[in-house]
Amino acid sequence: MAFSTFLPIRPTLFPPPHFSRSLPRRPPILLNLNPRKPDSRMSLLSSNAISMDGAISGMMTLFQLTPPTWQSALLSNLIIFVLGSPILVSGLSLSGISAAFLLGTLTWRAFGPSGFLLVASYFVIGTGVTKVKMAQKEAQGVAEKRKGRRGPGSVIGSSAAGCVCAFLTIYGVGGAAFSQLWRLGFVASFCTKLSDTVSSEIGKAFGKTTYLVTTFKVVPRGTEGAVSVEGTVAGLLASIILAFIGCLMGEINAPEAMVCIIASQIANLGESIIGAVFQEKDGFRWLNNDAVNVINITMGGILAILMQQVFLQNLLM
Repeated sequence: MAFSTFLPIRPTLFPPPHFSRSLPRRPPILLNLNPRKPDSRMSLLSSNAISMDGAISGMMTLFQLTPPTWQSALLSNLIIFVLGSPILVSGLSLSGISAAFLLGTLTWRAFGPSGFLLVASYFVIGTGVTKVKMAQKEAQGVAEKRKGRRGPGSVIGSSAAGCVCAFLTIYGVGGAAFSQLWRLGFVASFCTKLSDTVSSEIGKAFGKTTYLVTTFKVVPRGTEGAVSVEGTVAGLLASIILAFIGCLMGEINAPEAMVCIIASQIANLGESIIGAVFQEKDGFRWLNNDAVNVINITMGGILAILMQQVFLQNLLM
């Protein structure tokens, strides 16, 4: 018997080494660190986008200039007129839009966005009340011409006093001491005109009884110099709203807003008296609605400035 039969055979702890053929090496994956340059069309689009961003940035800089310049006023007014063209066309003729564009540019140059917003509020409210019961007004023969679309004469007649105040502000007439007075006259003139427009249009639409302001005789709606309770109340509310907007925008303070409201009502009463006594009378055929409007808003602006100097100055001292 062999000696090995008496010895236990244990398995080896490690498997025998296995030698195999080495696997073929794969080629390395190369990353393209230099991608293909974009074609000319992509470069053109990119350059156009950059130039567009620059143009928009430049326009925003002009839009926010303080104090405004003629360039910023012209650009801002152009953008707003383009965006608001549907509203403008509904309330103004083409020649009226041209006149309004000049007014808007002048207003922005003198008083900035706050003054422009005041005039825009006046236009929106005035246009809205002019359209109220238009069919009824047309049937009664008291409606504004062209479906209420006002022309350049109406625009100038409504803004002449405000334009004077704007020019006085731009050229610094009277210096800093008078700057706020011109601003007050500007706001008061538009409060006066809006009150006049609203009282007239609401009176023609809803006035149950209209009286001639000089004799309190009952007269038909639309008579020059006629007033109604409904129209008078509506006109007062309109002047309060616009004075509040002016105060909210920082054009005037609260006491000056009260001055604008009072001055507008006095001026409108004077305008009604002028209409009843002189308008459409022999020797005063030149005194049409546009001329009366200029007198009306001039009275409102001057009264507000005088009241500020006489009453507010004494109250604050």
